[in-house]
Amino acid sequence: MGKEWKAKAFKSGNSIALRMPKALGFQDGDEVRVVQHSDGSFSFWKESDAKKVFMSLYGSMSAGFMAEGRGDIEQDDRAWDLPTKDNEAG
Repeated sequence: MGKEWKAKAFKSGNSIALRMPKALGFQDGDEVRVVQHSDGSFSFWKESDAKKVFMSLYGSMSAGFMAEGRGDIEQDDRAWDLPTKDNEAG
């Protein structure tokens, strides 16, 4: 595991803010992407580093990942010419 820092949450208006240590290298105004994982942990990175983060995932899956394909995914037939709630005219 890498270095570890503490951060402190505090109320700012109607939101909760997180005070980050300067050593993490964030600057005033940096946009940050935060992802919550199913185990309750979080990952975050500068939005400007999104491509670098995405590319770091390349090769991170096991060799047998999806070796048998995706399998059958059942879907209902769609009537593409009929409006839906999402694309109703009006």
